Amino acid sequence: MGSAIKTLVQDFGWIHTGLGMFGNISFFVGSIMFLPSLGTWRAVGMEWQTIGVWLFIVGAFFMLVGALGNFLVKIYEKKDAS
Repeated sequence: MGSAIKTLVQDFGWIHTGLGMFGNISFFVGSIMFLPSLGTWRAVGMEWQTIGVWLFIVGAFFMLVGALGNFLVKIYEKKDAS
């Protein structure tokens, strides 16, 4: 990997944690939108469940990016330690 990517991975590890947290929050809010008491969001004309599905997808993506970033941090730390 290039030095710019290595710098991003090593020096800005908090970004990966933040992306993962955003993904977790999106996933949690998406779960709430599946409650049966929620119906249609009349102002938008959409079902809450549809919005929940999109939050699941976005949340899962950000959780994946955060986990991959943390994985790369651990790989670089292991290489630097040896």
